[in-house]
Amino acid sequence: MFLKNTWYVACSAHEIDGRLLGRTICKQKIVFYRDEHGQVAALEDFCPHRGAPLSLGKLCQGKLTCGYHGLEMGRDGHTVAMPGQRVQKFPAIQSYPVQERYGFIWVWPGQASLADPAQIPHFDWYDNPQWAYGGGLYHVRADYRLMIDNLMDLTHETYVHATSIGQPEIDETPCETTVEGQMVVTSRFMQHIPAPPFWRAALRAKGLADEVPVDRWQICRFTPPSHVMIEVGVAHAGHGGYNAPDAHKVYAVVVDFITPETEHSMWYHWGMARQFNPHDAALTEQIRDGQGKIFAEDLEMLERQQLNLSAHPARKLLTLNIDAGGAHARRLIERLLQAEQAPPRT
Repeated sequence: MFLKNTWYVACSAHEIDGRLLGRTICKQKIVFYRDEHGQVAALEDFCPHRGAPLSLGKLCQGKLTCGYHGLEMGRDGHTVAMPGQRVQKFPAIQSYPVQERYGFIWVWPGQASLADPAQIPHFDWYDNPQWAYGGGLYHVRADYRLMIDNLMDLTHETYVHATSIGQPEIDETPCETTVEGQMVVTSRFMQHIPAPPFWRAALRAKGLADEVPVDRWQICRFTPPSHVMIEVGVAHAGHGGYNAPDAHKVYAVVVDFITPETEHSMWYHWGMARQFNPHDAALTEQIRDGQGKIFAEDLEMLERQQLNLSAHPARKLLTLNIDAGGAHARRLIERLLQAEQAPPRT
């Protein structure tokens, strides 16, 4: 159920500063660290001596040392040294292609020879003085595809996030779903409505009136294996909505990197990149905290949903028009899985 020949976000770059990090990606246990040159490395989390997790070891001048008997590993998966032993002929363990981009560590869990760093998507908001970014990480005990469903259908905001970003107008406004190559797009444009609490605060932060009618938009873009970028914002009504000049709107991109851990668990890297008041560090922290609480509401719902689905695996679920984004995303994943797992042509 997992695409392997693709790039996933494994962790934030700061999570491996000066320490080892063990993390399961697509049911593969991997240890991440920085070598003596500060370069990212990723190895199978398995010591070839006695099978101990290498993530329980330590870094000695950038060299990974097993915490059980002191065996030292090279970043290529070969054993380098061990006190009092000759271990250079030990069979190598698996090493994984890794890249550091946008403040994250990306890993390729599939066939290493196919890993192409050019396939990592480009994001304009990173290291751009016109943007600010803040985010976090949740471990969610649910099928990663449930999170994709959740993010590609924002109708749930009316109910799950009623005190922050939800409002009845979301329910009342139809959404449109399209498939553009290997991207699924679900969009909703709301006209002349009151701004919900989160967006009122954003308008105030930019020095704009917050009690006037606004035009609001949500454009959700899914790309394989499991990334969802959501353009969101509001503009004072009558100024062009999504295309309004910056002086009349607040605009952001909700960043969602969803990395499968097992069939029923995931790592969820979330955040928001915004184009208003980018140098206001206090505002970045305020938005990050508020967004974290919003996503915590999703977390509870998804984990309870997973418990229900696991208890009733044969039960058929209803499909509505609001489910189109998630349904198209699942079909795209399935097509790519079939292609990846097809036997080679002879």
